[in-house]
Amino acid sequence: MNFENRVALITGAASLEGIGMSIARQLSKRGATVVLADINKNGVEAGANEIEGKGGKAYAVQLDVTDQKQVQSVVEEMVEKVGKIDIVVNNAGVSRPSRVQEITQNEWDLVLNVNLKGPFLLTQAVLPYMKENRYGRIVNLSSVSGKRGGGVFGGSHYSAAKAGLTGFTKAVAREVASYGITCNTVAPGLIGGTDITGGLMTEEMEQAIKLDIPVGRLGQVEDVSYAISFLASEGAGYITGEELDINGGSHID
Repeated sequence: MNFENRVALITGAASLEGIGMSIARQLSKRGATVVLADINKNGVEAGANEIEGKGGKAYAVQLDVTDQKQVQSVVEEMVEKVGKIDIVVNNAGVSRPSRVQEITQNEWDLVLNVNLKGPFLLTQAVLPYMKENRYGRIVNLSSVSGKRGGGVFGGSHYSAAKAGLTGFTKAVAREVASYGITCNTVAPGLIGGTDITGGLMTEEMEQAIKLDIPVGRLGQVEDVSYAISFLASEGAGYITGEELDINGGSHID
């Protein structure tokens, strides 16, 4: 996979141990210019410094994916700086293990806004540029919870958001295919070492989840970033509207 002269914008990329940063490393070492976006400014700056220290080209931008004005401004700014955005990875996400009767309206809005509204806003903002260039790769991070209705870590709001994201992906894929733009989803199981659980994952919960994974371990960020790199490549141009499961066999359909 060669990403020379490609520009990739990756949300939720503030954690050096997270999926977003792992994606950035994979794309950068194959030649892409990467734009790391997150509400955590210090985190994306540290990530960009790491990539540049290894000879890559990276930009760090502070972004609240739920704020339409910020999203539009960041996209316009980066297109002005680097000329285009070829690849978007909607990785920003948040999860809470609340049961349905415990979910407040504020928590529901937070989970739906970050996981579903954010990808919509960013997709909407980049599409005019991708259409003009007649090329684009959009990859959305869904979850096994959106397919099986929870049972991993997130509550019903998380499952609803991720299921909605899969439907959104398929609809977008149909709309933009004629412009050389693909839109796909990956649906990971629980990935260890990331911030998606907000520090709420206990050792007991983790062990219980492992018992339901046939390969016997939690996922690693590289399990996800390798797959996303493929879907973001030129070679995946005939794959669109698909959902790729990355869960160690915990859900097979």
